[in-house]
Amino acid sequence: MVSNGSEDAVRPLIGVTTYLERAQQGVWDVRASFLPAQYLTSVTASGGIAMLLPPQDETTADAAIAGLHGLILTGGADVQPELYGDERHPSTDAARTDRDAWELALFHAAERRQMPVLAICRGLQLVNVARGGSLQQHLPESLGTDRYKLGGGVFAENEVTVATGTRLAGILGDGGLRVHSYHHQGVDRLGDGLVVSARTDDGLVQAVEDSANGYLVGVQWHPEENAENRRLFEDLVAQAREFAHSEKEAR
Repeated sequence: MVSNGSEDAVRPLIGVTTYLERAQQGVWDVRASFLPAQYLTSVTASGGIAMLLPPQDETTADAAIAGLHGLILTGGADVQPELYGDERHPSTDAARTDRDAWELALFHAAERRQMPVLAICRGLQLVNVARGGSLQQHLPESLGTDRYKLGGGVFAENEVTVATGTRLAGILGDGGLRVHSYHHQGVDRLGDGLVVSARTDDGLVQAVEDSANGYLVGVQWHPEENAENRRLFEDLVAQAREFAHSEKEAR
């Protein structure tokens, strides 16, 4: 893309976290970094350039995001309860200690740079834990419902209510919104500096944002599965473009 010198011409670089799991392709059966293409499509269709960030040495997190302008913490396996001081529930996924350590380091590195962050499903839960909060490990037990995870790779549809006056309302509008859910855990104790920007009718937190001026939006649902929710990616890319411009001006 040829730049015309305007801020709008900038295609910001968006770091996107990935799985690191056993995967098969042809004759190969190896541990591999991968991510559903919907995340990447949502970034590129919104005007950004997606840069994959697979789990690795967490001490390199600052260097890994040094050239980036935004960060997406994606969905995936459960955050390990040891990080928030709870005993493991039988339904909780086996710990992905490498991914947890890596993504916590990335998030804190992004905070230090005041870089825009969009946290999705597991990503919201990780942010809540990073800020000192805790999770409900199995919603079918604590809330008595399977409404958020049907299983079998089928996304449930739920209606969330977006709070008036929040950053999220400025992106998606306030009031009711249909979303795609696939999770069995949720926010319990809210982390420091976070405010709730959406809930479902059972009171479960469905979105959070930073109470300060920094750009941080976390949603418990999967906006990459719904073109209408792509506005979240479009807004992140817009914020990342502004961040890139401000960094350039500061140099």
